[in-house]
Amino acid sequence: MTTADSPYARVLFVGPDLSEGSFAEVFRARLAALRDEQALRDVIDTGSGYEPLWNAVSESGRPLLVIDLEPQSSSAHLDWLRSELVQLEGAEQIFVASAIGTAEALPVEAACALIDRPELHLPCTDVAPLPDVHAWSKIPLHEHRVLLCNGPRCTRRGALPLWKGLREKLKAAGKLECAGGVHITRTQCQFPCDQGPTLSVYPAGKWYRVRNEAEVTRLVDELFVAGREVPEMLMPDQ
Repeated sequence: MTTADSPYARVLFVGPDLSEGSFAEVFRARLAALRDEQALRDVIDTGSGYEPLWNAVSESGRPLLVIDLEPQSSSAHLDWLRSELVQLEGAEQIFVASAIGTAEALPVEAACALIDRPELHLPCTDVAPLPDVHAWSKIPLHEHRVLLCNGPRCTRRGALPLWKGLREKLKAAGKLECAGGVHITRTQCQFPCDQGPTLSVYPAGKWYRVRNEAEVTRLVDELFVAGREVPEMLMPDQ
């Protein structure tokens, strides 16, 4: 596929980690092969914020397609993106599509395939407003706040499957977002990276190292269910 095949004046590929690193290296090489080298100028890295995207959209011709590559994209995220783009000039000719979960392929291939799928392109007009009252507006019931690092070094040590396992085990134990239970959040780098994956618990202010599924299970069973400290898993202060 080449840029000449697109019905759009410009197609922007938008998401974090698209400028440098292993993912960016593969993404950019494959994008150039699927389209052409000029397509690399349409890659917008949002890792440090969305200002580069707003600038690119303002400078682009219409009609314009913005392909969202945010790994944690959701309906709420797309609605937010559309609600921001609708404020720009020519918004009636700006469209948004998500390349996450649309195909069992590399994100770049799913993104390029989306260009010829107009039924999946959402206009940046008539975005549903946020409700005045919604369950999301309430603080979840909890006793402990758990922050599990999903920064780059903890991720390389297996933090992503540990996050999934933590959530499943808390839910099975009846301790997920309930009275006396646990509210969990993924974070970017918490430090100290060389001791990760890092899991911190508040209000106690304790920091734990969870290296595998067995340690996640032990932390849930002993700390959050039985209410006992697990000193062997605590990170040293220095």
